[in-house]
Amino acid sequence: MPTQETQFLDAVVLSRRSLLAGGAALAALSLAPKQAAAQSAVGVYSDNDILNFALNLEYLEANFYYLAAFGTTIDVGNAASTAANAPVLGITGVLGNNPKGSTSGVVANSGVSGAPAPASFKVPFASPVLAAYAVETAVEEGKHVQLLRQALGSLAVAQPAINLTPALFDTLAGAAGVSSSLRPYSPYANEAYFLVGAYIFEDVGVSAYHGAAPLITGKTTILPVAAGIHAVEAYHAGLIRYSITVADAMQTYAPGGTLGGATAAISAFRNSAAQAKVQSPSNPTDPNPDDYGTALQTVTLNSTTQVQATQIVDAGPASSSAPAISFGRSTAQVLNIVTAGGANTGTIATGGFFPQGLNGLFI
Repeated sequence: MPTQETQFLDAVVLSRRSLLAGGAALAALSLAPKQAAAQSAVGVYSDNDILNFALNLEYLEANFYYLAAFGTTIDVGNAASTAANAPVLGITGVLGNNPKGSTSGVVANSGVSGAPAPASFKVPFASPVLAAYAVETAVEEGKHVQLLRQALGSLAVAQPAINLTPALFDTLAGAAGVSSSLRPYSPYANEAYFLVGAYIFEDVGVSAYHGAAPLITGKTTILPVAAGIHAVEAYHAGLIRYSITVADAMQTYAPGGTLGGATAAISAFRNSAAQAKVQSPSNPTDPNPDDYGTALQTVTLNSTTQVQATQIVDAGPASSSAPAISFGRSTAQVLNIVTAGGANTGTIATGGFFPQGLNGLFI
């Protein structure tokens, strides 16, 4: 009996063959309801283009977690590490054959792309639970890469150049206004800083999958699996946000600043980058940005009772009457976030975590 994943792969194979034959149905670029004013329809894209956009983001996340959990990049892996008694191996074929001719691999301190990352990238976890979480997430993000590459076959884009160095993280932390007491900032320095690093990526992944959902034409085959990946990313995001809240409450890191304060600064930075890509003259900015950090908020129950609630779930603006659903971002907004504003200049978004840009049509 075919599984959902095999049906997904079969559907994409048929879509790819149709595309190569010149008969693929292209989906006009549309937006999630929340994003009606965020981005104009600038072209048409196939489901394969959307999957390749997702693949770029999965390359980024998988490498971050591999570095944190194993001290290696995904093309190298670590056969000595195990998760659920299964070896964590390198993912073959992700480097090279870059359609834009850019350098593949992860830029390490040495500047050697694709080389094994230095051991210092491996987080010195103090908590076995957080260490186990990092391993589990690395495995799951790696499987997302493998699933999308298998589905796309020869149309899968190669891994672009990815910058995950401590120097970049600290630069971005400074630009976001993260407290100087938490700097110099490196997500590999300790498990508390690792949580903040994971926070940078997870909410973006969730909003990206949500925003891409209306673009997918394979509503009964491809969309369900994309929604499944979205759910896994949401699990990751929720656990990270909860862990940060607990760490703040227990003061399990060096005093002088809060992780919640860092998340608030990061969320504001992401909002700023996303809003820079709002293209409607009548609505240049979103007066109620969705992205917010971990904190406590006052909520009203039965119109009268004021109680404290956490902001673990990023579902609509804090202290508003918005529906409790996750929000989506357009591809242009996601691009501008992961390239740290690179989508504002030129025809190809470069910078930030993608120094040479993403591979595929969403650039």
